[in-house]
Amino acid sequence: MAEALIGLGGNLGDVAATLDEAIRRLQAGGALVVARSSNWKTPPWGLTEQPAFVNACVAVTTALSPRGLLDLCLATETALGRRREVKWGPRAIDLDVLDYDGRDIDEPGLRLPHPFLTERAFVLAPLAEIAPDRVVAGATVAEHLAKVDASGLERIDPTVSP
Repeated sequence: MAEALIGLGGNLGDVAATLDEAIRRLQAGGALVVARSSNWKTPPWGLTEQPAFVNACVAVTTALSPRGLLDLCLATETALGRRREVKWGPRAIDLDVLDYDGRDIDEPGLRLPHPFLTERAFVLAPLAEIAPDRVVAGATVAEHLAKVDASGLERIDPTVSP
């Protein structure tokens, strides 16, 4: 079994309900959620003229390979209405494999740890709730979070158990 970290987010529809459904589908697909962050309201990144996002992170254990976990995330996005029309644009759901057992992977369509993980407060803040001491890309999640601008992020619910 491997431990992986997954980031979730969206800004269209009932995002909190969509995140909950995505987590149910991940579990049904073989990714057992062992920790879940709070939901966070976060400003849009990349394309800024769009609604705020709701983001969260989960830690999972899985027998799936890194590629199998990515495929599960992509299938979950599709099932929940993800349409890839505008890069960094509005979306019902986005799932990113952030880390897989601390492995460095560089394959077509799969780079781990996630190449932008250490730059994105909207990922690091929820991730720090569930894995502050996890070493990713040479430092702990908490250390990475301390180096980024986290202004505009707002925790919108208490941490929930899986």
